[in-house]
Amino acid sequence: MQSLEELTQEAITLANGHSVPLQPAPLSDSVLEVSRQMMICNGCRYCEGFCAVFPAMTRRLEFGASDIHYLANLCHNCGACLHACQYAPPHEFMINVPKAMAEVRKDTYTAYAWPRSLGVLYKNNGLWIAMALAFGLTLFLQMTANFLSGANSVALDLSNFYSIYPHNMLVSIFLPIFAFVLFSLFMGVSSFLKDIKQATSVQDAPPIAIAIAAHDAFKLKYLGGGHGDGCNNEDDAFSKLRKYFHHLTFYGFMLCFAATSVATLYHYLFGWEAPYVYTSLPKILGILGGVSLIFGCAGLFTLNLRRHHLHGDPTQKQMDIGFIFLLFMTSVSGLLLAVSHGGTSMPLLLSLHLGVVMALFITLPYGKFAHGVFRLAALIRFETEKRLPSNIGLSGE
Repeated sequence: MQSLEELTQEAITLANGHSVPLQPAPLSDSVLEVSRQMMICNGCRYCEGFCAVFPAMTRRLEFGASDIHYLANLCHNCGACLHACQYAPPHEFMINVPKAMAEVRKDTYTAYAWPRSLGVLYKNNGLWIAMALAFGLTLFLQMTANFLSGANSVALDLSNFYSIYPHNMLVSIFLPIFAFVLFSLFMGVSSFLKDIKQATSVQDAPPIAIAIAAHDAFKLKYLGGGHGDGCNNEDDAFSKLRKYFHHLTFYGFMLCFAATSVATLYHYLFGWEAPYVYTSLPKILGILGGVSLIFGCAGLFTLNLRRHHLHGDPTQKQMDIGFIFLLFMTSVSGLLLAVSHGGTSMPLLLSLHLGVVMALFITLPYGKFAHGVFRLAALIRFETEKRLPSNIGLSGE
């Protein structure tokens, strides 16, 4: 079956008796703005050593959509180039690379989201969707718990989660959600990689490039700022707080995920059912992860409110805060649940925790978590591209 473009080309050919080249799709305003700024930056190159964006930029003479999406996801929004730039606002050139890149990244979440309609919805209403999902799912779960306890007509064991929600029921709820998240992220990053591969040569990434990119991503190398002293916040002062709070948040999340994974192995491999004692590995990992998340989220929320409007895209605050809210509520509800065994508040806290976790996972492919996956993909392409001759990376689509 012919595509719409092929049918259109055929119609033009038949009408005019010769082939007329199709015009490429128009570029968005945010992509055009980054392209304009990169052309100016390419002539200056003062910031060439600051981060991965500028060495990648110097390999290009023109900037198409794929190039811009690639560069935007290399940017860590540290602010170093903005504070060093002689053409930054109020100069007439109005060069503000962090803000322009942030606007493109917001479009990236939507353009590569699967399904795209959910990406558009979350982009415009991130905080409200996060809160509504968390509240609605908590209410649904609590009503389910009340129904199950009434139907069974037995006293609840307030020290055992599974007396409220049977284990098989929880698996049947969370397994499809987890599978949807993995599939959604896979579809999104596959489309993103397919596009930026055209901008960075089609060569597959060698293992060394993947290893270095993963190291840089997990270390948050490019949140060290242009000179390694940290990010510029609301003034010219350097600070590593954003890097530290990002570390606390990410590794706190990974510790919580590890706690759940270990508990799953305990249940299916050894037959050890929850609840577990405080000295068990799932409890230790979960508590460490929860505390880390609380401090990381509180710090990122504070920095987000204080950050100068020139340092990013103010329209993304809803999306950012929605993600931070769900992570923070996941950690708080989890820690409260850990100390509530035997108490009358345990069923409600369990419903709250499960509802918030479900809301967090449902929204993962459409916000800041997806941004982290796209950034890793861009870093892998960066490490691949810089190993090629400098004339190969010029796409200028």
